[in-house]
Amino acid sequence: MKKIYIAFCFAALLGGCKKSELELINPNQIVSETYWKTETDVHSAFAATYGLLRNVDGGFWGVRGIELGNGRGDDFFIRNDVADLYRLSTFTNNADNGTANSLWNYAYRGIFRANQILENVGRVPLDDAKMKAYIAEAKFLRGLNYFILAINFGDVPLILSVPKDETEYARPKAAEADVWKQIIADFTEAGVDLPTSYGAEWVGRATKGAALGYLGKAYLFTKDYANAETTLRQVTGMGYSLMPNYEDNFLVTKENNAESLFEIQLGDVGGTNAWGGENASGALGVTTAQEFAPSEVGGWFEAGPTDKLFNEFQKERTTDGELDPRMYATLIWDYPGATFYRKPFSDFKLPFGFKSLFKKYQNYTQANELAGASGASNYTSSNNERALRYADVLLMLAEAVTMQGRPADAYQYVNQIRTRAKLAALPAGYDQAQMMNEIVHQRMIEFARENHRFYDLKRWGLLQQEISNSDKVGKQFFVPGKHDYFPVPQNEINTNPLMTQNSNW
Repeated sequence: MKKIYIAFCFAALLGGCKKSELELINPNQIVSETYWKTETDVHSAFAATYGLLRNVDGGFWGVRGIELGNGRGDDFFIRNDVADLYRLSTFTNNADNGTANSLWNYAYRGIFRANQILENVGRVPLDDAKMKAYIAEAKFLRGLNYFILAINFGDVPLILSVPKDETEYARPKAAEADVWKQIIADFTEAGVDLPTSYGAEWVGRATKGAALGYLGKAYLFTKDYANAETTLRQVTGMGYSLMPNYEDNFLVTKENNAESLFEIQLGDVGGTNAWGGENASGALGVTTAQEFAPSEVGGWFEAGPTDKLFNEFQKERTTDGELDPRMYATLIWDYPGATFYRKPFSDFKLPFGFKSLFKKYQNYTQANELAGASGASNYTSSNNERALRYADVLLMLAEAVTMQGRPADAYQYVNQIRTRAKLAALPAGYDQAQMMNEIVHQRMIEFARENHRFYDLKRWGLLQQEISNSDKVGKQFFVPGKHDYFPVPQNEINTNPLMTQNSNW
């Protein structure tokens, strides 16, 4: 998928127009009446839908999405440069925030395109097995976009078909519980007919493991721990495993590895401008690494780790008395021999008194972030974002059994994470509270900068406690309940007469 499957959308995916019986179809224009003819059309439709996930403006794993998804956590700060990002990170945003609004808009674009596939793939001559697999794949993508909306906005409109005319454009919000029911239904149905793997040409597309992994996550978010356990146990028997070296999960040379259930496929190809939108000259990579890189190597240093994260890594030493190796893979700081972008760490001037920078996902083997991944002066990184890792499955499974009052059953999963990190096995006899404390700690350091922390804290009811107990800028502005979710975009309120604003906004 990385070199072949990624593509841009056709005009038909952006919506077709009505025609009267007297009008003729222009053979030089792609519309829905002429588009859904071959399997290649289906491939292009999927590529357009996947591509939104890494869109630099509104994709949850694009540039602004990574900053937005991490920015409200107690482990992350955003510099006051991009105003909308800073307001989100410091809980001073309002309903006009462009970054949050783009996330809403791109998620609904993804849902619209998935619905188009579901409604039109039957027009393409395909055998039954392929038809079922494509329908399952579209449901996975629709479920994933609704997952993004649910964790960020709560109550949102459920749109399960392509609007036939303007009378169907305005939709009221559905209760968050109903949104989760649809997410669970989509992932469940996707998990039945998706393949377990693809040939090399299509690596990166959603698999049965991805669907079941996200289904287990959806059950966990809805506190259905029994179904979460049953679902995630299936994933443990599907051949996934932890990479022996934690850092391999974030290197461009180790993409789509044994630990990966779902990755956002990126490539420093297709153009020189990652911010060019959906067109033939737009780059298929992102500039996230450049956003995080310090100015001394051509970066913008928009975001970085809090000291709270820096200190969390040091709560426990390895069995040989060293720092957790995940700390070295995640952060860079002033330790003996530390180099970053081929420079001594002492060459970098960290603002605001912070102690470290993010190393994870950075192009630190280069001499300068200005070069981009291919050597061209375009800042573009081709390092895939790992959206769902097997480590997440293990820790979610540990949480599911612990929350059912069986902390003893969590040892086998937590200790796999600890063993890779060269930590001693947990001592026997942990009760539920002790095991959950361990899971909370492990998830913070295992998934730093991976769009998990804020949503984990919300799921556990720990947002106010942990944000207050941090060095996060803006923590004093956090309002429980209100800042658990983004407000509905003001433009949606203005144009949709059936829409109401979220509580407290």
